Amino acid sequence: MATIKQLLSQTAIYGLSSVLGRVLNFLLVPLYTKVFDKVQYGEVIILYSYTAILNVFLSYGMETSFFNFINKKGNKSVFATAFISLLSTSLAFLLFAITFNKSISSLISFESHPQYVNYLIWVLVFDAITVIPFSRLRYLNKAFTFATIKLTNIGLFIGLNLLLIIFIPKLIASGVSFGEFTSVLAKPSLSMIFISNLIASGVTVLMLIPTFKGVDWNFDKQLWRKMLKYGWPILIAGTAGIINESMDKVFLSEMLPSAIAKGEVGIYGANYKISIFMTLFIQAFRMGVEPFFFAKAKDKDAKETYAYVMNFFVAIMAMIFLFIMVNLDLFKHFIRNKEMWVGLDVVPILLLANLSLGIYLSLSVWYKVNDKTKYGALFSIIGAVITIVLNIWLIPTMSYFGSAWATLAAYFSMMVISYFVGQKHYHIPYNIKKIVLYLGTSIFLGIIIHKLFYGNLILGNSILVLFVIMIAFFESSSLRSIFAKDK
Repeated sequence: MATIKQLLSQTAIYGLSSVLGRVLNFLLVPLYTKVFDKVQYGEVIILYSYTAILNVFLSYGMETSFFNFINKKGNKSVFATAFISLLSTSLAFLLFAITFNKSISSLISFESHPQYVNYLIWVLVFDAITVIPFSRLRYLNKAFTFATIKLTNIGLFIGLNLLLIIFIPKLIASGVSFGEFTSVLAKPSLSMIFISNLIASGVTVLMLIPTFKGVDWNFDKQLWRKMLKYGWPILIAGTAGIINESMDKVFLSEMLPSAIAKGEVGIYGANYKISIFMTLFIQAFRMGVEPFFFAKAKDKDAKETYAYVMNFFVAIMAMIFLFIMVNLDLFKHFIRNKEMWVGLDVVPILLLANLSLGIYLSLSVWYKVNDKTKYGALFSIIGAVITIVLNIWLIPTMSYFGSAWATLAAYFSMMVISYFVGQKHYHIPYNIKKIVLYLGTSIFLGIIIHKLFYGNLILGNSILVLFVIMIAFFESSSLRSIFAKDK
């Protein structure tokens, strides 16, 4: 239980930066959906989907590889080897992308706005070279430093958005002049979003410089080859994973008629954001649990600990799912453009998809700690194939609902396959009865409330409270052990 306390503590701190940061980012949705129309918002979603895909390629599994080798080799040359590798490839990408900016912009149908692509190229490079410094902070258990830098990044991004999109245009409208930039700043444009991101990412790089203190700058070629060998399945898994996460928006933009494509992406993207509260916890959990899994792997009770972790994870996920479902009538008001409310019915589908993804990520412990990352690649490829096939099949007739169902099918399949294969190779005594009880009850109640009692917040939240009490009852002994004072 002491190790569970440590995990909860780390997850809470990483969650501060991840969850709070994303919540604050989510608060930009009302701004974007009010200032920009659904077509413009669709363009933002499409560009950031491409960015997410390229982020995976630019990090090529080095983050997980870093944690694997740092626990085996110690903190001598692992950091320097991983960082120099990412820095070199990021600079090569920068040179290539800047040189062929116009061609890239044309390829993704943004030939009229190559500056958008240019801004995001620099953001990608800055983000890639911060991967290993952030990983080192996590390895050294400097969670507060990690959280501070992450929150500064988010604060800058949000602050600059508010400054450039709201305050400066209002000042100009009241008669304030900004010289030759007045005409450019008078009306909000999408460039202001990407410029804000670029500045925030650049400042993050500067804030991470102190983390290099005490580093042995020895590039170990032999170690580097081993890290690449370990990381390539992570790259494949990450690529397949990001196809599951982001390619649906790209498919929508390319497969729907051009007259409606970006608008449909805007509607889908806005409603996709509502499911963010589940993905927030998943991300916070992943940030805390990945180094924890590796550190715990050699302990005799490792498998039992992993089972405990899964139990609590599923319980919390089930509560989050039901919380969003019963309060969906409130969450929809974050989308200021009521024209986009037409897509609200995709939210339950996406919540179930993210719930499946969260469980899959928790199950992934078995192949990560046993250096069998090829299985992670295989599962993700299966998910990616399902995503691609179902998107191509369903989008022409179902639009973004087809993308939502494709996402659920992909993540659910990955979860089920990973469980059965993992139990053969590395049996973990999961409490399946409790997991099924928590998930089944939450999903059943959520769907019933959404279909029959939508908008009845008093009834919905009363049922939510009863559900939480039920979980607390079944987990009472474990909760007492976790929160009891150490003797």
